[in-house]
Amino acid sequence: MSPAAHRSAAASAAASAALALALAAGALLAAPPARAHGTEGDGEAAFIGADHARAHAERRGAAAGAAEYPQATRTASLAALTASQAAANRAFDPARDGRFAEYFPSPDFGVHLAQLPTGKVLLFSFERVEVDPTKETGPTDRIGRTNAGRAFLWDPARGTGARAFKEVRPPTVLMPDGTHVPRPAPFFCAGHAFLPNGMLAVFGGNAGGKGGSGAKLSFVFDPWTETWFRNRDMSVGRWYPSVVTGADGRQTIMSGQSERGTGTPTPVVERFPAKGLPVPWRTFDIPAGMAAGRFRADAPFRNDYPHLFSLRDGMIYGLGRDADQQWLFDPVAETRADLPRRPADFRGYGSAVPLPAGLRGPDSVLVLGGDPHDPNTYRLSGGRWSTEEPRAFGRTQDDTLILPDATLLTVNGALDTRDYGHGPFNPEADLKYRQTELRDARGHWRLGPAQRLPRGYHSNALVMPDGRVMVTGDELQQIANDPDIRDAMDGSIEVYEPAYLHQGGTRPVLDRVPGGELGHGAAFEVRSRTAPAVRRAVLLAPTTVTHAVNTSQRHLELALTSVRGDVITLRTPPSAADAPPGYYMLFLLDGRGVPSTAKWVKLGHR
Repeated sequence: MSPAAHRSAAASAAASAALALALAAGALLAAPPARAHGTEGDGEAAFIGADHARAHAERRGAAAGAAEYPQATRTASLAALTASQAAANRAFDPARDGRFAEYFPSPDFGVHLAQLPTGKVLLFSFERVEVDPTKETGPTDRIGRTNAGRAFLWDPARGTGARAFKEVRPPTVLMPDGTHVPRPAPFFCAGHAFLPNGMLAVFGGNAGGKGGSGAKLSFVFDPWTETWFRNRDMSVGRWYPSVVTGADGRQTIMSGQSERGTGTPTPVVERFPAKGLPVPWRTFDIPAGMAAGRFRADAPFRNDYPHLFSLRDGMIYGLGRDADQQWLFDPVAETRADLPRRPADFRGYGSAVPLPAGLRGPDSVLVLGGDPHDPNTYRLSGGRWSTEEPRAFGRTQDDTLILPDATLLTVNGALDTRDYGHGPFNPEADLKYRQTELRDARGHWRLGPAQRLPRGYHSNALVMPDGRVMVTGDELQQIANDPDIRDAMDGSIEVYEPAYLHQGGTRPVLDRVPGGELGHGAAFEVRSRTAPAVRRAVLLAPTTVTHAVNTSQRHLELALTSVRGDVITLRTPPSAADAPPGYYMLFLLDGRGVPSTAKWVKLGHR
């Protein structure tokens, strides 16, 4: 929830109903708002148990919310968006512009998103406290049980119904809020990045109170056992921090509102694990109970969620929202140096992307979005800023992804935090904010097809191993367009198919990759029954994203040295600075730029 603001359709009905049954059976039960002592909820809990009583309370709350904001309004809104999407997209050719192919319900809002190396996607956010989209949905100001987090896994291999989702509830914690009430950790609006062993480290969250405050929480999600582990608390609270993984596999954590509350961003920089502790490398190296350590230099960002990138030179680039807060951090010397002032003034939540640079790691970053009145894009390269080709219009809350063919895709966006063109907290939206934008290999932008829902604040997107793009987020719009607000199916997911999936003909196939670790600058072999058609091989780092901050993206071409029958010989990037250690999606592409479905490889030796 923003410290400043704090302020499906019929085609998906069967899947929604099936998951509703699973929820009712307790398979994916979400914890609704708690009741005070001595109320109806306590008496009910004494007879049927606390979890069951909370489920009843959730349904009562949903019924009340539906009365305030009628189901008929939600249904009509979704129908109108579905119709306008279909009308707008008739002008686009899937073979040139791609298409939105699926829309289905999800049990979570998707405020945070991570493509795991198991192929599953982790979604996590908060327990809703409102189902009226004209009110604040999340428990920003709450203390006690209602200030809680939740998490789910979506397995695309299992489709889009109830069986495709699994709850992976965060650890139960006691927050220092004076209530002594256990609840699933309130880790929403945290920062996160991948460790070399494929685990996702999550730092911070909301400790509650007026306007919200920073939590010292530190967790790791293990995708291999689908389990959360708690680490030692950080030295400071962080709400809205950013995290990036460096060339040595350690993670740098910066910024975030402190435990003292909104308006108190912390300058303290920490690294995980602390120096002297081993970096979790193997899939069974579980960093439970590990500590973060203090970085010698501070990072006094005035605003939260700065963009962080580890580039080809091994340095950490901290690009703040304020034009004069652009810094270079040396992770070895633990120093901070000034970078030139960005040409544009303050920018809110918008995208930044490390641009593909061929066989080497990225050495430049493209900053775009964050200002609805400025459509320009700005590139930092060689220590200098340049103004690049603009997009069609300015937007905030957008998400820009690197696709396997090295083109860029922008989805989502708004005029302002909760303003989609017709005022704040208004579920109606200007159609343009629903349109995608596509950037080709020459840097030229063009508008693409429209997504179904407007998705602004808390919207997210990622590239999946099959080359499709998952789009989700924005709890306000998801609740405003919920086909059944009573079923606890809070969210929705849209799937976009890029143009390369609509070229016709045979798609390249990647049959086999090495199972062990691959060193940097090393030759390795893969097998493909379509090897003669393969022209390129690409590593794409998996995305973990929130609030338009995506520090994990990386696109690297691999040197293709020979093709013999079905065996293709490739060479990995030269150093860990080019490609930090960890799991990557390996795609093979043909001469048309059509990618195979990816397989996972692990890069880097301990």
